[in-house]
Formats: sequence, C-alpha cells, structure tokens
Amino acid sequence: MNIIGRLTRDAEVRTLSSKKQVVNFSIATNDNYRNKQGERIEQTTYFDCSYWISPKVAEILTKGALVELSGRAYTSAWIGKDGEAHAGLNFHTSQIKVHGGGEKSDATKTVSKNSPKSAKAKTEKTTSDKNEEDDDLPF
Repeated sequence: MNIIGRLTRDAEVRTLSSKKQVVNFSIATNDNYRNKQGERIEQTTYFDCSYWISPKVAEILTKGALVELSGRAYTSAWIGKDGEAHAGLNFHTSQIKVHGGGEKSDATKTVSKNSPKSAKAKTEKTTSDKNEEDDDLPF
C-alpha cells in the first residue's frame, strides 16, 4: 500500500529496551470529494508512522515535508490513563520517498530496506514541490 501526505511534526527516534531503534512520525493525507448537494468536502486523515530500518532517516523527515510511503496500514485501540477508549490509524513503513518541502531540504530522497546499511539516501535532481499554498497548511 502507498500513501502520500505531509509530515505534521519532525520525526523522532526512540530506543527500545531491546536496543532497537524506531523512527516515529505522523503524516496527514487529504481527500477531496463532492457530497450529494454538490458541496466540495475536504477530509484529512492522520497516520502515526513507524520506520524500523534505519534511524538516520529521521534527519530528512521534517515538519511539512511531502512524503510517499510504502508499507501496510493497521489500526490500534487502547485504554488511556484517563480510562477512555482510544483508536489510531498506523502505518508500518518499508520505503520512504521524500519529495521536499520540509524545513531542511527540497530534494527528492528515497530510503528503503534495500538501501545500504549506512542509510545514505539516494538524491535525485528535482525542482521544489513547494508553492504558496503550502503556507496555509494547518500543521
């Protein structure tokens, strides 16, 4: 499954008790459609994402960056400390393609489990995807 969206915050690296590291980040995707009355509806879906392959990728995952992710989506449910039930939409990421627009880079970079262990991202020559409308994003 592939999804495309913008990062809502900078990626964070967490080290687990098993010494494994995971990169956590969140993206927002938008879907536009018209309802029965002909009104244009914009629906935003948020995904909590994880990437287990290389923590170095966190350096290029900055708030506002446009990313294309490959992997699998799944849901989770839990009871919070407040005793309330919560649910989340998650994405286990196997490949990341950053199309630019973030705070640190406008170049397109691809990182996947097939990348070298050093996690050096492949950079392609592209032009910036950023435009004036990006300044109106709510995240």
